[in-house]
Amino acid sequence: MNVQTANTSSRLPAFATIATSVLLALALAGCGSKAAETAGGPPPAEVSVAAVVAKTVRPWSEFTGRIAAVESVELRPRVSGYIERVAYTEGQEVKEGDLLFVIDQRPYQAQLAQAQAQLERARSDASLAKTQDARAEALIARNAISREDYEARHAASASSNAAVRAAEAAVASARLNLQFTEIRAPISGRAGRAFITAGNLAQADATLLTTLVSLDPMHVYFESDEQTFLASQAEAGDGADNNAVRVGLAGETDFPRAGTVDFVDNQVDPNTGTIRARAVLPNPDRVLTPGLFARVQLQGSDELKALLIDDKAVLTDQDRKYVYVLGVDHTAQRRDITLGTTVDGLRVVTTGLKPGDQVVVDGVQKVFFPGMPVKATVVPMVAAAEVAVVAR
Repeated sequence: MNVQTANTSSRLPAFATIATSVLLALALAGCGSKAAETAGGPPPAEVSVAAVVAKTVRPWSEFTGRIAAVESVELRPRVSGYIERVAYTEGQEVKEGDLLFVIDQRPYQAQLAQAQAQLERARSDASLAKTQDARAEALIARNAISREDYEARHAASASSNAAVRAAEAAVASARLNLQFTEIRAPISGRAGRAFITAGNLAQADATLLTTLVSLDPMHVYFESDEQTFLASQAEAGDGADNNAVRVGLAGETDFPRAGTVDFVDNQVDPNTGTIRARAVLPNPDRVLTPGLFARVQLQGSDELKALLIDDKAVLTDQDRKYVYVLGVDHTAQRRDITLGTTVDGLRVVTTGLKPGDQVVVDGVQKVFFPGMPVKATVVPMVAAAEVAVVAR
């Protein structure tokens, strides 16, 4: 009995040792599995990439400007008098010749009647003087009157004829003043508010009645920098006239209106290094109004080879612009770039990229650091730009 007990007790520590070893091995295996998972990291970020577009373009230079009317009139009366009637609705579109204001016509009707009466008297006096002159001609031929009387009657006839012409001019002036009591639109366009209303005195050539501006076409004035002006002048041959422009208003994201440059000023401002230019735009929908802020793109004449990308691929790091491109090992690599103008919805890149580079255009927010693994899906660059425009 003592022998068996001793053998049993000697086997218990060996069994415990084996069990402990097994448990330790399992624990180490579990830790190794977790460490392996941690070393593997998260799955690659899913992004869309598009190849840089390389093509020949005609660049557009962008400026700021102001819309102005082709014709603008400050309407003032030509005769003095009290306003009898305002004959238009403020802010309405009027045609050339439409009646806008009426000044009290009665004083001018009286002046016209007086001038007409004086004309009749002058014509009567002229008729009598003409008859006397003719009688003097007959008498002088028979030596029935003196030469002095003959010359006096002849001079009286000539003087009466001059009096008739003066009276006719007075009638024409009185009739013109009467017409001026009706103030009509000198141009077609939109009339502003009435600065003076019925019952108020309007002074000739002084009192501002209202303003009128033409509506179609319209002008846009903008300041071109010296370098752009010199380049355009060399290309166009005479001040860059007839260069195409595109115009967008403050609330518009693109440039929906097209026009042409019709005037360039004759000198560069030495203080700013700019020269004023003007473009003419059609305005059939009457959206353009004088004074509106405008964004103007001026088209160059020279074509150049350019690399283009979608604007939404561009990121900003303080004052630097950069993009992520797909590396050979399926990682996102940072490239600092220099941007140019916009052409056909894509942005010109002047430095930092080369033909064949694939730029991350969608999912760029998933890339947290350069060299991060990515799972890329290739999409067309133009399609990406069109999607961006629709999204706006």
